[in-house]
Amino acid sequence: MNVFERYAPFIQDYIYRSGWQSLRGVQNAAGEAIFGTDDNVLLTASTASGKTEAAFFPILTLLSENPSATVGVLYIAPLKALINDQFGRLGELCEEEGIDVSRWHGDVAQSKKRKLLKKPSGILQITPESLESLMINKHMEIPALFGDLRFIVIDEIHSLLRADRGLQTFCLIERMCRLAGCDPRRIGLSATIGDPEAAGQFLASGSNRKTVIPRFEGDKEVWRLSMEHFYNTEPQADEGREPPAPSPRLEPATDTAPKVADPGMGYIFEHSKGKKCLIFTNSREECEAVCQNLRQYCEAVREPDRFLIHHGNLSASYRESAEADMKDDDSTMSVCATATLELGIDIGRLERAFHIDAPYTVSGFLQRMGRTGRRGDPSEMWFVMREDHQEARAMLPDSIPWYLIQGISLVQLYIEERFVEPPRTGRMPYSLLYHQTMSTLASCGEMTPGELASRVLTLSCFSLISKDDYKLLLLHLIKADHINRTENGGLIVGLSGERIVNNYKFYAVFQENIEYTVYSGSEQLGTIVKPPPVGDKIAIAGRVWVVEDVDHKRRSLYCEPVKGNIPAYFGDVAGDIHTRILERMFGVLDEDNYYPYLMPHAVCRLADARDTFRKSFMSGRPLIHLGGKMWALFPWIGSYAFLALERFLKLICAKRLSLKGLESSRPYYMQFTMQAGEDEFYAIVREEAEKEIDPMSMVYPGEVPVFEKYDEFVPEELLRKGFAYGVLDIDGMKKRVLSWDFAKDGGQRLTEAGDII
Repeated sequence: MNVFERYAPFIQDYIYRSGWQSLRGVQNAAGEAIFGTDDNVLLTASTASGKTEAAFFPILTLLSENPSATVGVLYIAPLKALINDQFGRLGELCEEEGIDVSRWHGDVAQSKKRKLLKKPSGILQITPESLESLMINKHMEIPALFGDLRFIVIDEIHSLLRADRGLQTFCLIERMCRLAGCDPRRIGLSATIGDPEAAGQFLASGSNRKTVIPRFEGDKEVWRLSMEHFYNTEPQADEGREPPAPSPRLEPATDTAPKVADPGMGYIFEHSKGKKCLIFTNSREECEAVCQNLRQYCEAVREPDRFLIHHGNLSASYRESAEADMKDDDSTMSVCATATLELGIDIGRLERAFHIDAPYTVSGFLQRMGRTGRRGDPSEMWFVMREDHQEARAMLPDSIPWYLIQGISLVQLYIEERFVEPPRTGRMPYSLLYHQTMSTLASCGEMTPGELASRVLTLSCFSLISKDDYKLLLLHLIKADHINRTENGGLIVGLSGERIVNNYKFYAVFQENIEYTVYSGSEQLGTIVKPPPVGDKIAIAGRVWVVEDVDHKRRSLYCEPVKGNIPAYFGDVAGDIHTRILERMFGVLDEDNYYPYLMPHAVCRLADARDTFRKSFMSGRPLIHLGGKMWALFPWIGSYAFLALERFLKLICAKRLSLKGLESSRPYYMQFTMQAGEDEFYAIVREEAEKEIDPMSMVYPGEVPVFEKYDEFVPEELLRKGFAYGVLDIDGMKKRVLSWDFAKDGGQRLTEAGDII
């Protein structure tokens, strides 16, 4: 098929006007899949490869040839900013053909929404939360809006593969299609899919179509990558010594950087000067601290502030100002950011990205790396790994630079294997079950328990949840007044449930803290949690402020700017890390080769870590004697298997081992005291792991594991079950324990190819 010739004339004209010489591989492949089949399509290609055009050129062609009687294309994106960014691009493409492009989210005027409801057509762009709101508040309009829906395009689909928000999105798609009586094709777009087949199944869940995953020859990836390590105080790892391997040369540093206490921040300050850069952090707290430090550098050398900040707790004005500045190709400002700038918002020609410490996932690394390298330039990422010097009495585990080893592991996994984290399956999402039950009742009104179950429990993401479990949930909600029985035996939302459902925050299923809006005069800065008393200081928007007044009733806080440097707090938690990353970390420590992107400090710090690794015999066995009765265990497994191993040792093995005081630094290692010897430890844990383990036995007595937003409204019995069967990776834990097969002479052997033990 000649895809270009199959495009509608207005698409061909757009391509000519844009000066394209030819179609890219992803565009040819997408055209053949969309024009040539009736299946769902998963498009996975590198950032800035033209995926959006690859999907929309054939979709708009089909829509222009056979216009839809309702909205024809529903575009779902995880961020309002991404919708706003794509709105302009799609509007320009569709304008002359008369195809309407509409947005629906909290910042869109009601007049625009009423216009769409009055005459639904074209493309509608929406977030999952706004789609939830639409399903509840405009339930009767859904058939008229989407009765002739042809396509659902899900952008950045990788961001929806491992959490409740993704499951919510597909629940809403299923519910909407049932209500509207439509059967649209689904088109998933992403730059970072590790297991395309699994992602394709996820994309197709609840539809009557299979998923086509086009294969094509992509553009060659070229990276400029560096990774440097810094102790937070001098001396650095390479002082007074020659690195054991050559390191790349960087551009000469300027002489303007002040000599202050944080060498890592000085390094970023120097190498971002005169360039437009992103500086990524793993948390909002870290983002605030980094921005404060870099702005203090500007003050120290008496130069204008050249650092902006962007994260989810900042006001829209702060975020949008940073986005607007980044779109200016002549800008030399740098933005300190979290995952809010990880996804595909167009920020123009970005010269360089920095990353403080290691991200948690290969996917996150690739997304952040992909923010650079647009418009023909290579992608460029500079990692800055930091740690404190160890105290003389520090335990062995503290002498390993975990972030440095993790960063190398992420890079090597992708280079060597093209590994990216697969979708997270096998979960029992009871929090989401509550949410979709209440949403369905709120939108549809009274229905019998059987009708409610037929609408909710049949959604594909609840396939592992039994009718008995659902009955238990409904009885619990009736007792709690979230649901009421009518005289006819039907079910409706109760008074307590109305207080939950009628709050705008109900539309989101991700966890939110109780937040206070922060003001300085008339300027809204953003939000914080746990406001301090009047007179104390807070950190937000990359600056420090003194609290002048707190209005707890309105949840508002008023402040004035002051000088200083204090930590911020937004309630961030660490992300989960996949087992393959931990296994590759073992490999990084166990092998001898160096990596071409490591800078001098990092090369020497890695050499020191490998020396510690070998001298302590960590390469031979996971259990290391720290002295006396103290031991450290390095299992090299991901977050959920590590969590299962902690409980396995505490609840099943502790008595036989006389094991006490287990503490862990997840998912790297755990420390404990133990009366048993090394051989006895291995014998006992293997013997117990060979037995059948009841997942419910891995829940502590009286424990109620609350993780998700609506867990507080779910019966405790179901929360324990969902945690035991859907969170704890008992199979992964058992596989690792059973691989600890050591001979009496102290040697080891691998129980199956590829296992790291």
